[in-house]
Amino acid sequence: METDKGVLVDLYIPRHCSATNRLITAQDHASIQIQVADVDADGKAIKGQGTTIAICGRIRAQGDSDDSINRIATKEGLLKNVWSYTR
Repeated sequence: METDKGVLVDLYIPRHCSATNRLITAQDHASIQIQVADVDADGKAIKGQGTTIAICGRIRAQGDSDDSINRIATKEGLLKNVWSYTR
């Protein structure tokens, strides 16, 4: 919910799985969230900038989290020549 000034006032904003776009509920204790920092030319992390990858517990239970993270990171431009569709 937002106020008239456009400020978010909700206490809980649920996350979505980056691989499946499923809602990650508060009871999903197997879910993970990875923050990949953006770096400058010197290789130092730029404070406050990065890419967030959230994986739900169902993907982790299936054993597909490593493949999903590689696919998402390649799509975001964080990895090159790592993930390829082989099925």
